[in-house]
Formats: sequence, C-alpha cells, structure tokens
Amino acid sequence: MSNQHQLLSRGQIIDGKYTIAFFLKKGSYAESYRVTDRKKQAKFLKLFALSKLHRTQFDSNGDVLEIEILKKLKHPNLVKYEGSGSLIADNQKYAYVILDFISGETLAERMKREHVLNPYEAKEIMLGVLNGLNYLHSKKDKVIHNDITNLNVMLDLSGQVPVPKIIDFGYARYQSQTNKEFHKEGLNPFYTANEAFNKVFSVQTDIFSAGALYFHLLVGLPPWFIELSQYRSDTVDLEDALLRERKKPLQVPGTESRIEESTFNIIAKALQPDAEYRFKRVKDFILAISGEAEVESQVSGNKAKFVQTARPLKAGEGFAAIAGMQKLKDLMQRDVIDAIKDKEKYAEFGLTIPNGMLLYGPPRCGKTFFAEKFAEEVGYKFFNIKPSDIQSKWVNATQENIKNLFDEARKNAPSIIFIDELDALIPNRENPGVNHMNTSAVNEFLAQMNNCGADGVFVIGATNLPSSIDPAVLGTGRLDRKIYVPVPDFEARVSLFKMYLNNRPIEVGFDYQKLAELTEDYASKDIQFICDEAARQVVKVAPRISMHNLLLAIEETTPSLTKEQLMKYRKERDKMDSRKSSSARKSKIGF
Repeated sequence: MSNQHQLLSRGQIIDGKYTIAFFLKKGSYAESYRVTDRKKQAKFLKLFALSKLHRTQFDSNGDVLEIEILKKLKHPNLVKYEGSGSLIADNQKYAYVILDFISGETLAERMKREHVLNPYEAKEIMLGVLNGLNYLHSKKDKVIHNDITNLNVMLDLSGQVPVPKIIDFGYARYQSQTNKEFHKEGLNPFYTANEAFNKVFSVQTDIFSAGALYFHLLVGLPPWFIELSQYRSDTVDLEDALLRERKKPLQVPGTESRIEESTFNIIAKALQPDAEYRFKRVKDFILAISGEAEVESQVSGNKAKFVQTARPLKAGEGFAAIAGMQKLKDLMQRDVIDAIKDKEKYAEFGLTIPNGMLLYGPPRCGKTFFAEKFAEEVGYKFFNIKPSDIQSKWVNATQENIKNLFDEARKNAPSIIFIDELDALIPNRENPGVNHMNTSAVNEFLAQMNNCGADGVFVIGATNLPSSIDPAVLGTGRLDRKIYVPVPDFEARVSLFKMYLNNRPIEVGFDYQKLAELTEDYASKDIQFICDEAARQVVKVAPRISMHNLLLAIEETTPSLTKEQLMKYRKERDKMDSRKSSSARKSKIGF
C-alpha cells in the first residue's frame, strides 16, 4: 500500500454512519482511523485493501477472515466488533471493520516508559490476556490468535482499573483450517513458537506467545533474546538461530527482573520448545498463575537459573530528574562522582570510592528512583536486584548467586549493585528466626563486599527496616554511608508537583506553593498518584488539567503513611544516628 497519502479524509462520512475524525496509521495492507458514529461516540475503523491481502486472509466465501472472526466474538478482554462494510476508493475495492475505540495504550507503549512491570501488575494483565485467549479457544471451532505480543494487547484506561484487551486479529485462524499455507511473514519471532516457524498453529502456539509476553513484562526483554540486525535479510537464518538458542536453558537476568521461582516455573512450562510439554489448555495456565495449581521446575538441576547481568544503561537526566534530596546528591558528588573523575587526586590522599551506602526510611519516598538516577549520573553499569532474584530454597544456591552477582559486577566495573529490601537478603543473624541458609548468605555477602570499592563496585542497599539488617553489613568498609530518605519536605514537594505535571496539558497559573502546603507528610509516590488522578479526571472531558482537579485529587487521597508510622521511622533514624555517634566515639580508642 502506498505511503504517500491516506485514502480517507477528515470529515468524510462512511455509509452515512461514521465520520472520519483523523488518520491513525498505515500498514502493509490496511489503514486505521479514528471515527465517530451518529451519537458522536469514538470508534476505530480498519480499512483493508483487498488487493493487498494474502489469499489465506480470506475465508471460503471470499470474505475477509479477520472481519468474519471478529463478528463472532464478545468478551471483555477482546476488542469489540461494532460493524463492517465495503467501499470504493482510488478505483479499488476496500473492506472495513468498525471496532470500539479503546481509550488507553498498548503494552509496548507502557513498557517503553517503564521497561518492566511490577509482578502484581504483570500478573493481572496476563490473567486478562489469558481469559481472552481461553474464550477464543473455547469456541466450537477454536480461534487461534497467532499474534499475542506487547503490540497487540491494549490497556483500556477508561475505567477505575486498566483492562487488557487483545487486538489485531490479522493472523487469527480457525483451528480447523489447513495450516499448509499459513501466512507467517511479519510475526514477531521472539513470540513465535518453534512449530509455528513451520506454519503449524494450535492452542499451544498461543500459550507459547502468552508465556513470552509474561517473560517480557517482567524482564524487559523477550525470552532467548538475540540481536536481530545481522539477520535482517535472511528470515531462515534468524529462525535457525532462535531455534538453537531455545535448546539452551531459559535464563532470567537478575537485573530489573522480579520473577520469583514459582513464577519462573510457570513461564518456563508455557515456553517449552516442544509443544507436548507446555500447558495443554489456557485454563491450566490461568490456574497456575492464580496459585490453584503448582508447576514443577522445568529446568535441569531443579532450580531456576538466574544469570546476573548489568542493565544496558539508558540515556537519562541523572540527578536533574530528582526533586529535592540535595544533601544526598552533594554527598554522592563528593564521595563517589568526584572520586571517579579525579582518581589521581583522591589516590594521592589514599582514597577510593567507598564500598557502599544504605538508603533507609519510609516506603514510596524515592530510594530506588535515586539509585537509578545516580547510575545515570555517573554512567555506571547498573544491577537492580531484589532478594527474590538471588534467593533460593536450594542449599548453597543463594551464596552461589551472590558470588556470581559480584563476579559479574567486577567484570563490568565500574558498576553499581542496587539491592532493594536488603533486610530480606541480609537479615540480622542474631534473630532467632534466621536459619543456617540465611546465615550462609550473610557470610557470603560480607566476604564479597570486602574492598569491592577498590574493584570499582559500589553497593547501594535500600530498606524500610535498617534495624533488621545484620550489623556487620553496616560496619566500616561495607555499607558505611547510611542516609535517611524521609518524606519530601516543602521545597521537594513543590519540585515534585512541577516534575509530575511537566509535559502534561495544564492550565496557567498553578499555585505550587499551595499544593505543597496541602500535602505535608505525603510520600513522593503519593504526589505522583495525585497528579495521575487529576489527569484521569479530565482525560475524556476537558483539554487541560486545572488547579481545581489537583485540589480535588488531594482531598480524595490520604497519605500512604500515618503519623504513627512516620514517627516509627523517625525513631529508627534516631537509633541509627545514635549508633553512628557511638561508633565514632569508639573509633577514638586505640590506634
């Protein structure tokens, strides 16, 4: 299809029912538009150039198969059919389908901003996708979607909670159809099951694609990812390379990934290269995710294989993106950034970068965000770790994972290891509930931290409960910088509102001082939530966010931390300050 112009123009009326609002995009055989019906409700129009369709995209009656399939579908997790017809344009015949317009974004757009999703959100999205697939597969003549990817799942944001909806049925086929001439060109190879490369499609091929999507949501890359650039001109070579990769064990990078072992086992079963060993039904996949069925490890050695790799450094604003925290930024500038930039001067005084630091304080106040922006500021490789990434129920496996993490960090030095919820990984060994395996993990962590700063590895730990961490980790030469990260103060709240409202359509004359006054003791994430809520109020009814919207959102949003909880964290801070003072006094004794 020519890319020189779109076929339909703004204001054009189709069949006396739909008015073209604006052009959306052009593909190889179809164009899409936003339209309005007679009630002025927004709809989605997909226009098919019949001469450009592959012969397998027609049914036995010569009708467009995608349209005929959509006519028979009705499910909350599927795009909704509204009508269809045909028209003549440029002396050619076209077919069109009208679908309900989904007010939201694709998963690909969401992941472009966030890279990975938190486990709870990913689970809820996958349950929606799988419910939609389960409906398709439960039809008398099963419908196989064949193209479940992050591009073909939209999040409907028009309600209180996002609703995932499967869209684009261009590759959908009835299972009863012959697969000998299945048109597979254009499918995303990372989401395509092994047998689908040979034009075999079934319930299991959709299950494989759903497993690849789940993996991608949690890790930030598709499973068995390889660089595509060298295969652009040879599809067969690319498929062969992927098939070779899939002979290797499925690996989960321990960077941004947040896959627990039980979740890994579920995904690994869905991604079995041999369809015989995958889930037999989507329903089984749903039961496993919901915790109603247990899945055994699919990896030899009876444990998930986590390989610690550094996250590719993304361009970012560094400290400029952080509202407030000036004291912390100044400390990191002096002790770490300047030490990197002026190594000779610091070495003259016998100084290297410190081994690490602990960020502690109330949740939702920006500890993780600060660590990420610090990595951008210094240009270090960044290992973003959660305890579940490296903890294991298998004897000695946790220690081995800790060792592998530090080995990889040293190999990629200079690098930053950021460990969230450090208290879960390095608990106080004096607590009666700490078992032998926890103790061994603490010992391994202590050994690896010795002089890691001299090796170019800087460790940042984050916790809400510093008193639960083993004291040896907080001693001199390890995490010896301990920084309390409180709820944002007045100036920081002003900056946060400006930052979270930046690049959104807002009315002029915002009183940021008043917004800050009304949000004392609100966490950073609370302020972000308020700005998002104000945007949701107007997204479909007004062109800009007003001060009134913000005030209403503040009124309806209570701080995530109570006065009592904040007092508890301040007492924890006082206790840590007391410990530091005591340590300083002791250091004056002897040499």
